Amino acid sequence: MNTVKTVRELRAAVARARSEGKQIGLVPTMGNLHSGHAALVTTAAQQADFVVASIFVNPLQFGANEDLDTYPRTLAADQETLLQAGCNLLFAPSDEEMYPNGMTGLTRVTAAQLSNELCGSRRPGHFDGVTTVVSKLFNMVQPDLAIFGQKDYQQLAVIRAMVNDLNIPVQIIGEPTVRAEDGLALSSRNGYLSDEQRQMAPSLYRHLNEIVQAIKAGARDYPELIRHHLALIESEGFRPDYLEIRQAQTLLPATIDDRDVVILVAAFLGSTRLIDNIHLNLEGSF
Repeated sequence: MNTVKTVRELRAAVARARSEGKQIGLVPTMGNLHSGHAALVTTAAQQADFVVASIFVNPLQFGANEDLDTYPRTLAADQETLLQAGCNLLFAPSDEEMYPNGMTGLTRVTAAQLSNELCGSRRPGHFDGVTTVVSKLFNMVQPDLAIFGQKDYQQLAVIRAMVNDLNIPVQIIGEPTVRAEDGLALSSRNGYLSDEQRQMAPSLYRHLNEIVQAIKAGARDYPELIRHHLALIESEGFRPDYLEIRQAQTLLPATIDDRDVVILVAAFLGSTRLIDNIHLNLEGSF
């Protein structure tokens, strides 16, 4: 696996692969990789002939008082993870390489409707940062396909909307969430949790599953179901940000007539913000 740090080197390496008739897969990341990231790369290697991964802690998607400065940078360990997962090329640019003219006045890409829901309303500008950097990576690499994790369900939906609205010729593949044995969704930010918090964290996934089971059993008062579990989550020591039942495609609030829904949660344990979701297709269930 080669590592390059400039757009010129990246494009040259991809051009060589494409001249050999290889299909190009892209896995964008911010580094500090875990088994969930490795699964993205493994899927890319199964779907494409030449896998490019990027590691870039994108300042454009961090808001005020978020963890940009303290976000873990673990390049050497990440390189080994990528190599073992089947990556062919790592693009690890600097801020200056990605934003040579700075970020003030930068042209930005916005997926307006989806970006203003859920995490977008809590983290203003976050998804503009995501769509802008992903569109730049798509232009730099021009991949045939790109892999994103379903743990960040809203991010995946936003990127799919951007690709569809702007006619970007990239196939977007969602990779199922990778979980620890106790159900906690793997995340780079899990490392911020204390030992006690790490023991508490899987409770979020348990509540999502309980909501799924209640809906399957016939519960249709979604607001009451949400209120009940929000109160339980808070009583267990979390500081809930949101717990929502939404339409899977639009992320608008779900009604009892919707058959394709997603249950999403975001909550703080101490200063660590955790997110998770379960996608539920109810076709034939009512």
